Amino acid sequence: MELDIKQIMEIIPHRQPFLLIDRVTEMVPGQSIKGYKNVSYNEPFFAGHFPGEPVMPGVLQIEALAQLGAVAVLSMEENKGKIAYFAGIKDAKFKQKVVPGDRLDLECEIIKIKGPLGIGAVKASVNGKLACKAEISFMIG
Repeated sequence: MELDIKQIMEIIPHRQPFLLIDRVTEMVPGQSIKGYKNVSYNEPFFAGHFPGEPVMPGVLQIEALAQLGAVAVLSMEENKGKIAYFAGIKDAKFKQKVVPGDRLDLECEIIKIKGPLGIGAVKASVNGKLACKAEISFMIG
């Protein structure tokens, strides 16, 4: 299942400039999802991070992955119209810089959902090379 930005905004409440997903390329609701973010020179955070050497902040890479995971979880029939809240980040690792012009490929596998709580394994890559990975937890409310 593919989703464009308009369809993504029907599922999660995020909006520009904080919507960090451009497209979903594959999804099995509640199980797994893949998508991407085209990292543009026009991103507002590049004005200050860092002048002369723009680098996408690691926390925003994790946020993009969390938004992607939220799309997968909130696409489940029982969660439609709800919000997925960040509950934790575990074992985050950052392996390379993400810079303007990169396509940040995003993946999330939902490991566990029990009631309103869940865990996802996430990773982001650029040109097939790992940029970051983590385990995220969320609460659906």
